[in-house]
Amino acid sequence: MLALIGSGYWGKNYLRVLEELGVLKMVCDLDEKVLEKAKEEYPNLEFTKDCKKVFQNPEIKAVVIATPAPTHFLIAKQALLAGKHVLVEKPLTLDIKEAEELISLALQKKLVLMVGHVLRYHPAFLKLKELILAGELGEIRYIWSNRLNFGKVRKEENVLWSFAPHDISIILDILGQPKKITAIGKAFLEPTVADTTLTVLEYENNVSAHIFVSWLNPFKEQKLSIIGSKKMAVWDGIRNELVLFSHELNYHNVKGYEAVKKEGELVPFEKKEPLTEEIKHFLECVKENKTPLTDGQEGLRVLKVLAACQKSLKNYDIS
Repeated sequence: MLALIGSGYWGKNYLRVLEELGVLKMVCDLDEKVLEKAKEEYPNLEFTKDCKKVFQNPEIKAVVIATPAPTHFLIAKQALLAGKHVLVEKPLTLDIKEAEELISLALQKKLVLMVGHVLRYHPAFLKLKELILAGELGEIRYIWSNRLNFGKVRKEENVLWSFAPHDISIILDILGQPKKITAIGKAFLEPTVADTTLTVLEYENNVSAHIFVSWLNPFKEQKLSIIGSKKMAVWDGIRNELVLFSHELNYHNVKGYEAVKKEGELVPFEKKEPLTEEIKHFLECVKENKTPLTDGQEGLRVLKVLAACQKSLKNYDIS
């Protein structure tokens, strides 16, 4: 059985899915109002405000941590020390050394440590990755990602750390680690807490990617576009669509390149809930002692990119 630590903003989604899968025993949250609401909806579960009760319960073999990012390290460390497998919401931690300590501890204890990069389990992304590996898009030349919304504004982490981990995880999975990282941003609401950032990842052979994130946008947008030498693909997370474009660039000696637009082709994919697939994968890894797709090492790779972005941001005035 599992326990959920943190059942608020995003944790309530874990709560719903874990209960649907019939694997949840206990819920822990410091917020009395959040806990009371969960009690009303799920009266069959056990509830507590004390994490120690989770860690001391021998029936609980694994925990899902969906608390604010600054608390991830301490809670995850306590869980691993108590012999519990851990799924922690992104980012793994806010510090590289802390992430390395968690990875080392999980390895020492022979426990599963997994990071909640949920879009890696999205059927649309899995289909997109399948097309890329099959050579359908040709050589990848450029990737851009927009993740925009109005709120939720945070004080403990900037928009880069809050919104970008998913996109970084996806881009790293497709292109690998970049050779150069540049990030710029602006803080409009809270001093030193960037509300909007633009990150550029540069690779060999003139390949690059950019990630634009903001929580001060008038509308919600989640789009990933991959430009290949043969075709282009756009994954719209709001419309839940994956579209292939076979636009052509015809070269003429006199006129140069002529752009010929073609109609987009909708690509079908399984309509499964990504969070459910993520949790099923975690349960499978715990049961079969397997290494998760988004394990601690993958979380660390994303964290190193975030840290490099943060370092780059400090070279700019974001006040």
